[in-house]
Amino acid sequence: MITQTMVQPSFWIEIGIQIQKVRGLSLFKFTDDLQARLEVLIDRQKANLLTAEEIAELAGITELDRIFTLMNARIIAES
Repeated sequence: MITQTMVQPSFWIEIGIQIQKVRGLSLFKFTDDLQARLEVLIDRQKANLLTAEEIAELAGITELDRIFTLMNARIIAES
């Protein structure tokens, strides 16, 4: 098993997360700043330019995205 270092997803709770109404449902979304950062990191990854710190940051943001996708899916399913 490969161990991967990442920035803990909870790091972005205060600065990168918002709750947004979508069709009457309150869903978890990234702020524009965090979404932009994710896109920059993905572009740098595609170009094979990520530093070790950026790899850890991308892993944390990606994990948070997975969590929110699951949570939002459950919110939608229960509505």
